[in-house]
Amino acid sequence: MSRLEGFPPIAAADAHTLILGSMPGAASLAAAEYYAHPRNGFWTIVCAVLGIDATLPYPQRVLRFAERGYALWDVLGACRRQGSLDADIDAGSIEINDFAGFFAAHPHIERVFFNGTTAETCFRRHVAPGLGARVGFDCRRLPSTSPANASITYAAKLAAWQEIAR
Repeated sequence: MSRLEGFPPIAAADAHTLILGSMPGAASLAAAEYYAHPRNGFWTIVCAVLGIDATLPYPQRVLRFAERGYALWDVLGACRRQGSLDADIDAGSIEINDFAGFFAAHPHIERVFFNGTTAETCFRRHVAPGLGARVGFDCRRLPSTSPANASITYAAKLAAWQEIAR
């Protein structure tokens, strides 16, 4: 099992909302793009909620996303994992991203949304205890946009993700 490294955050200095995943999957790592798997609903859902054209090339989608005050990152900066499933992450290999540094550089973050259970669990277990009083922002888990989360329909995911625009 090789060591996988994630991406830097997508965030403007004045970002108000952070969306966290766990760790990029194989398709994303290969493309060097967040949520690059063609069946992952992240960009389709987020673009629909935020009024961004989902057919724009990745760099333009990312720019529009950040211009609206949203930031995107993963809880894990590195780990070992076979395949793309969160369930296959070797728990002993996880390396957490530098959230103290991120929040210091992005002081306007008021809300954190988790794209699924693994992101939330890892954040609450490995990040929140070290942040102390800074964890005063609103933290909420949303249903994973992963194609592996097939028990929830696209319509239900879209409805839940409307929360990021409120």
